[in-house]
Amino acid sequence: MSKNIIVTGASSGFGAMTVRALADAGHRVYAGMRNTSSRNAAAVAELAGYAESRSVDVRALELDVTSQDSVDSAIKEVLAEAGRIDVVVHNAGHMVLGPAEAFTPEQLMEVYDVNVLSTQRVNRAVLPHLRDLGDGLLVWVGSSSSRGGTPPYLAPYFAAKAAEDALAVSYAAELARFGIDTTIVVPGSFTTGTNHFAHAGHPADADIAAAYDSRYAGLMDQVAQRLAALAPSTADPTEVARQIARVVDLPKGSRPFRVHIDPADDGSERVNELGDRIREEFYERIGLTDLLAPRLS
Repeated sequence: MSKNIIVTGASSGFGAMTVRALADAGHRVYAGMRNTSSRNAAAVAELAGYAESRSVDVRALELDVTSQDSVDSAIKEVLAEAGRIDVVVHNAGHMVLGPAEAFTPEQLMEVYDVNVLSTQRVNRAVLPHLRDLGDGLLVWVGSSSSRGGTPPYLAPYFAAKAAEDALAVSYAAELARFGIDTTIVVPGSFTTGTNHFAHAGHPADADIAAAYDSRYAGLMDQVAQRLAALAPSTADPTEVARQIARVVDLPKGSRPFRVHIDPADDGSERVNELGDRIREEFYERIGLTDLLAPRLS
């Protein structure tokens, strides 16, 4: 059945791939991105061309996840046009590279804003509607870095993704009795085919960064190269989009809590498997197993 879906951070990377995969699967998809008439005008035009050439329903949506006003306006626009929202894909994110000490607290706040607080803004705008429906799906695009191997010089991003994961896990239980489903998609490191490394931010404190460079010269390049070496040549980032589309099309109650797409196999799947099993056992011990899955009626 066709669903109305919003994907945040859809101008490039996993987001752009996901909106296309969902549209190809027959859904009406709103590709959330900011600056649709300026910086991302080319992405908007490319998306319109894709929709026309494939005869699918995917459209750009002005949506700045760092602004509650923008988020509220976008959700209202979709509801006015489509009548309902069925799925939200929390995909917006931003990576930074460099020694942790060299980032200012304000920079860390910015990383958390895009990767974590953005999801809260969107949830507060859309969840009243989904709760009224007694239905819906939140897909959280996380990162294997929250539990797996954590190479250096990515600390702010890793910390933000770990916070996002913790928020998603708590939301899953709190939304279950409203019939709202949750899936956490966990991509590993894809060093090609996305813009994560190319568009990454860097620390503002050049003096501190230089001090680290005296001992760790070339480390950022080494991290990227060695992550790339771990992944097989067949690693395809569009598999993330395909898995999201697969999850969306599964019946409520049968969707997996997590889906890992990690060609480098950094260990996060094994750690998450243990953590999620402990979570299930804990809910059994306290007699709240109904919170492990969405209410079906």
